[in-house]
Amino acid sequence: QVRLVESGGGLVQPGGSLKLSCAASGSTFSTMGWYRQAPGKQRDMVARITNVGTTIYADSVKGRFTISRDNAKNMLYLEMNMLKPEDTAVYYCYANRPPLGYWGQGTQVTVSS
Repeated sequence: QVRLVESGGGLVQPGGSLKLSCAASGSTFSTMGWYRQAPGKQRDMVARITNVGTTIYADSVKGRFTISRDNAKNMLYLEMNMLKPEDTAVYYCYANRPPLGYWGQGTQVTVSS
């Protein structure tokens, strides 16, 4: 059974940093990524990474966020720097094993002073 469990969310001041983790189990995956959803908005892609390390970032987070993965440990990470109030959302871990995709339950990130 596939499980994706996010951790590391919390409250941080604007300009601060936070690191999210996703512990995957039950399979190995091709593409993994982070998505976020704020109240009243759609779920949007933040960053993706393939099993060979190719990355894609949303324009809104380029230069501030870094996605990485440890295939040996089946872990996915998102380092977030220079956080803005607009980054406030529930962040979801995603993992793709064609033809199926899987989602974690999400972790809340709140950027506020």
